[in-house]
Amino acid sequence: MSIPTQPVTRPENPRFSSGPCAKNPQWTLNALSDAPLGRSHRAAVGKAKLKSAIETTREVLGIPADYKIGIVPASDTGAMEMALWSLLGARPVEMLAWESFGAGWVTDVNKQLKLGAKVTTADYGQIVDLDAVDFDADVVFTWNGTTSGVRVPNGDFIPSDRAGLTICDATSAAFAMDLPWDKLDVTTFSWQKVLGGEAAHGMLILSPRAVARLESYTPPWPMPKIFRLTKAGKLIDGIFSGATINTPSMLAVEDYLVALDWAKSVGGLAGMIGRADANTAVLETFVDTHDWLEFLAEDPSLRSNTSVCLKFNDARIKDGPAFAKAVAKRLEEAGVAYDIGAYRDAPAGLRIWCGGTVETADLAALMPWLDWAFTAEINS
Repeated sequence: MSIPTQPVTRPENPRFSSGPCAKNPQWTLNALSDAPLGRSHRAAVGKAKLKSAIETTREVLGIPADYKIGIVPASDTGAMEMALWSLLGARPVEMLAWESFGAGWVTDVNKQLKLGAKVTTADYGQIVDLDAVDFDADVVFTWNGTTSGVRVPNGDFIPSDRAGLTICDATSAAFAMDLPWDKLDVTTFSWQKVLGGEAAHGMLILSPRAVARLESYTPPWPMPKIFRLTKAGKLIDGIFSGATINTPSMLAVEDYLVALDWAKSVGGLAGMIGRADANTAVLETFVDTHDWLEFLAEDPSLRSNTSVCLKFNDARIKDGPAFAKAVAKRLEEAGVAYDIGAYRDAPAGLRIWCGGTVETADLAALMPWLDWAFTAEINS
């Protein structure tokens, strides 16, 4: 059968990757001209940039004044590893996993730290029974499953009088979802997700309860220098005022500052949430009118507004993974959508980033192309 005619309108920006994510629509390389390149990050100018990154993060996300915010190495992964290795072991641990990154933290805690944590899992597209979680234990979970498109609906399942700590990987949630800071003791994210910043740096946010744990508990295992958050039983406070553990990229720091300023220009956190919600609504409308496509997350209350995961549903499809890859390839070769295949460990389908740096008009322009690619592949 013949391939259908391609749509006329094209997305201006075909970058719908779930990480690294699209730069904000106003970004240019010239925006980084103020970066103090070739200068020490410990010089006054470097310290000022790092401190500004911390405090502007606090401003935009509404993080309480008594919470500590640190810039750490190795992206969200580094921030989570620092938290797991530094804080766990004082109490029982419960791990919640409904996608690949949550499952990765389970591996670290039980196979590397050998803590024998209770593990509660759910299949891709589903979520665990949040009301059954034991918060007398330290609880580790992802707020938004980047590879499953499933998020927790809110923080109501976390009690205020919990005995344990909550350790939350929020890397594809921060700046797109309303995080209840009073319910989160440790929160991590990376610059390259919702704000479209550069990779390699992570953010580690600690509540007073988390700081108290750090200053009262010493893990029994050796602690690499890059993970150490305390010295002589006290928090290394410089980490949380811009004195980073290792040398950061001042170019990446400048890029993050530019991204934060842009977020403020579109209405701060509320504006960023609104942009992500509007983007997701474009996909919801398309899925509602095309019976061959479904959300991986069936419950709308659990559906991500950033890493939106889709699956094909058509009896004519004989090889699901091959079909999904072929559709994604057609869209990439047409130059209208890059990097939208499902994550390698997830069910076959597509994953389209809807975070706030993506323009709603670009998603609207992509939808006819998605219809075109499906029709072309099903008839091939």
